[in-house]
Amino acid sequence: MRTGLALVATALLMLVAACGEQPGKERPPEPGDVAVARVEGQTIWASDVKREAVAQGLIGEGEPLDTTSDLFHRVMEEVIDQKLLAREAVKRGLDKSPTAQRRLAAARERILGDMLVESAVDNAIDENDVRALYNEQLKLAKTSEEIRARLILVKTREEAEAIAKLLANGASFEALAMERSIDQTTRFNGGDLSYFTVDVMPQSYAAALTGAAPGSTVGPFQTEGGWAILRVEDRRQEAPPTMEEARPQILRFLTYDEVRQLLERLRGQAKVEKLIKGDPLAVPGAPREPASAPPASAPRFTPPPGTTGKTVPPAPLRGGAAPPPTVTPPAPDAPAPGKAK
Repeated sequence: MRTGLALVATALLMLVAACGEQPGKERPPEPGDVAVARVEGQTIWASDVKREAVAQGLIGEGEPLDTTSDLFHRVMEEVIDQKLLAREAVKRGLDKSPTAQRRLAAARERILGDMLVESAVDNAIDENDVRALYNEQLKLAKTSEEIRARLILVKTREEAEAIAKLLANGASFEALAMERSIDQTTRFNGGDLSYFTVDVMPQSYAAALTGAAPGSTVGPFQTEGGWAILRVEDRRQEAPPTMEEARPQILRFLTYDEVRQLLERLRGQAKVEKLIKGDPLAVPGAPREPASAPPASAPRFTPPPGTTGKTVPPAPLRGGAAPPPTVTPPAPDAPAPGKAK
């Protein structure tokens, strides 16, 4: 369904382009761009296909798209279809109808708005901003301990106790896991669970692993699916992400912050009149919030010491980069917080 909507939307944008085609030799729209197809003499560029892939959410903004890949060729076929649809619509005069003109105007405004945002972000965000926010995130990051362990899972307590005796007498944990364990995910690699944090494991595992040193065997203990025996291979502190790993989410947050300030400034300079009152999405007869209830607000982020006045994302969980906040259009009279540069 989403791809179908993207096809229709992009066909509309192609109609904008079709309406404004000019004869003459075409030049690459971007440095290094290559022509990948032509429809009735109109060139389709690699950047057109990549833009469509981004619009459909198939790749992220800034990610490469190999022109020899299956994904590129599949999206290129869709772009060809879009151009054919747009050309046929023009032939039938559909671009002249009031409905088409209104939709074309809306598409034009959307494109211009996106270009303004891209320009504002490119001019306002540089490598120093990325590095500064990454360093702030490192200070706020809370890493967890990771444990690497092996598992033998059997159905009964008696079988588990018999295996524990074999292990105590020097039997190979890996061999017994392959031979006896009923956990199909790990048995064929010697019961290896790889590295994990206890918060993602059942409570019985977390309790059994508390204080267990590397090299020690714990269990048997009852858990979901049977009785478990674990051998602790290693314990280590989870490493925070590198700046390159965190870069996409940092850029997303900085973009959000820049767009928020741009919208606050534009709303403050413009006369905006809302001609309807109340929430148009409200369900008639739905219970209303008491007047004494505190007003809802957009998420707030507490800046670390020394960064007062700059909005920063929350501390990342388990060493990961913080997720970007939900963009909420600012109120016309909301004060714009400063941004430290």
